[in-house]
Amino acid sequence: MSLQKAWSLKSQTSKGHGASKGKEREQRTLIRFKTTLMNTLMDVLRHRPGWVEVKDEGEWDFYWCDVSWLRENFDHTYMDEHVRISHFRNHYELTRKNYMVKNLKRFRKQLEREAGKTEAAKCDFFPKTFEMPCEYHLFVEEFRKNPGITWIMKPVARSQGKGIFLFRRLKDIMDWRKGTAGKKVTSVETQATRANVNPSGSHDTRSSDDQKDDIPVENYVAQRYVENPYLIGGRKFDLRVYVLVMSYIPLRAWLYRDGFARFSNTRFTLNSIDDHYVHLTNVAVQKTSPDYHPKKGCKWTLQRFRQYLASKHGPKAVETLFSDMDNIFIKSLQSVQKVIISDKHCFELYGYDILIDQDLKPWLLEVNASPSLTASSQEDYELKTCLLEDTLHVVDMEARLTGKEKRVGGFDLMWNDGPVSREEGPCDLSGMGNFVTNTHLGVMSNLQPGD
Repeated sequence: MSLQKAWSLKSQTSKGHGASKGKEREQRTLIRFKTTLMNTLMDVLRHRPGWVEVKDEGEWDFYWCDVSWLRENFDHTYMDEHVRISHFRNHYELTRKNYMVKNLKRFRKQLEREAGKTEAAKCDFFPKTFEMPCEYHLFVEEFRKNPGITWIMKPVARSQGKGIFLFRRLKDIMDWRKGTAGKKVTSVETQATRANVNPSGSHDTRSSDDQKDDIPVENYVAQRYVENPYLIGGRKFDLRVYVLVMSYIPLRAWLYRDGFARFSNTRFTLNSIDDHYVHLTNVAVQKTSPDYHPKKGCKWTLQRFRQYLASKHGPKAVETLFSDMDNIFIKSLQSVQKVIISDKHCFELYGYDILIDQDLKPWLLEVNASPSLTASSQEDYELKTCLLEDTLHVVDMEARLTGKEKRVGGFDLMWNDGPVSREEGPCDLSGMGNFVTNTHLGVMSNLQPGD
């Protein structure tokens, strides 16, 4: 059967969405949207001019879906040319902790073969990690090489700090293993191949920062704990950075200027590894602390964080740090570029979690496919409102963009089938001498495009 015939058959037998009834995308003035998320996102969608909400089984043009819908409906849904949905089909290749590490390790080996060890070393931004229980014996071997260091155990597909614990004794991991060995595996992911089925344990909106888990997950990762985090006011923090991917083939990615640092509520110490208020910066964990201040929260804007670092270490050190973070974003996306199903209907707003150590080295902790869009404060609400409005500007359902923009609102085009320069015109990348990447993370973004 030809591909054209197969699509024709699919359109006859599948639920169709976004049928334009003779109108081209350029002529659309009414955008029908659908979402199940009742948070900042809904506010933004409902206030967008020309957008109307569709409920139940009505036809839609734009769907900010959760991945449970994606898993159950994507392969059975015909979508017109202009239709957009908020996830790539197998996004979990980057957003599930064990898959992310596997893909990064594979990509690093590929770089070493093709470009040498120096280039491969640019992927050394994630802590030594083992998938449990399948790499248990490899982990034990590594553990015994470095006795006394701290490790952290994380469920591969949960969030909000659920199921995480730190340990230094092999007995702790053996007790965990005994506790999971007899459990019946219920996840679809463990019963089917990754290539054919989206794992039910993948990082979807129901197990994101503002949703709940629905399936018990047995697989964990054991990761070397970064024992020397950079501290501000004696407290540990990590960074939440937003990256918008519009396409994987070719790779087209935007970096948002705003984001935030999330602080723990308790001063850092390695003397109490059982205290989650010390070691986990998740807002879901910190807001349960007895002395958590709901209006103040535990967040700094990235602008404030960047200014603080510049005052302490100077602009050059800060530029190097933020350039190293750019490298994390690009290399991690490249590591999954050939395995993600790049569908023209899909886009993805990722939430990157980055930890900085005392040497100003950034570490990638995880990538979220469903970063929380629920605001924890008025400042947080304003940030996420602008983030979502600018995301919709880039997705461009109204077809207002020319395709040549390097900046849209707070988003800067970071990669467009190659690095993007801040300078106008074609770039000579042969020597990369005067090349400056078009990223402005932590820089004020209140200017309008073109200013």
